Amino acid sequence: MPVFERDGLDFHYLDKGEPSGRPFVFQHGLGGDVSQPAGVFSPPLGIRLLSLDCCGHGGTYPLGDAQKLSFSSFADDVVALMDHLGLERAVVGGISMGAGVALNLALRYPRRVAGLVLSRPAWLDSPMPGNLKAYPVIARLLREHGAEQGRELFEGTEEYAELERAAPRAGRSLASSQFGRSRAREFAAVLESLAGDAPGRDRAQWREVRAPALVLASRLDPTHPHSYAEILARTLPSAQFAELTPKIEDEGRHAADAQVAIAGFLGRVFSPAAPKEATRR
Repeated sequence: MPVFERDGLDFHYLDKGEPSGRPFVFQHGLGGDVSQPAGVFSPPLGIRLLSLDCCGHGGTYPLGDAQKLSFSSFADDVVALMDHLGLERAVVGGISMGAGVALNLALRYPRRVAGLVLSRPAWLDSPMPGNLKAYPVIARLLREHGAEQGRELFEGTEEYAELERAAPRAGRSLASSQFGRSRAREFAAVLESLAGDAPGRDRAQWREVRAPALVLASRLDPTHPHSYAEILARTLPSAQFAELTPKIEDEGRHAADAQVAIAGFLGRVFSPAAPKEATRR
């Protein structure tokens, strides 16, 4: 995987598809890496898929300054990747935390965003939302007990039980992704920091986003409330809404639904009839 250096960190990133294709930067969720967006979207002809391992994720190392574990810092890193590649504008998107990073970027760097893809958002405008209350618990267990024992203890918590009651295997899925990832204990601070942050604190600013947007949602997913996606789709001025098969029911169909929805959206954004926008410096 290619690497670029920023602030003393080696950022790993994915660059897939046609080098001269229209750029789509698609970011992973909390605890994930570039394999997550690549697993649900394969760039069709004419599209260049880019994705960055955020601080504390995947192959990007070391952790760096804990004060920079935030949506704004992660969005700055994506802009730095675009600068590194000579890209003035791109369609920017993400899954879960990645959706928050993309929204933050659109709010703070509107001229860099040709379109916006928000898949299964887990944040709105408030830190520590109720749907993410398990994350600080996981972080504490990781620090105090490590990944293996921490997972056993987490499976006995009320937070785990609540997730399982909300949707079959939801607690198990979260435990697997957070306790099973590489260097989980070392990166526990990422869970606390991001859960305690928000992509933006003023919902009124969402109405100022002029880029076309696609908001993707699925049901049976308590960490990513369907209502959050509906709120974003209603508030963003040029948003389209699409429903995905719940991942917990059929992961293959979930990815196929995302592929169709995102490819169709990119086709519309980059169509000859769409306003012409330079994407390369």
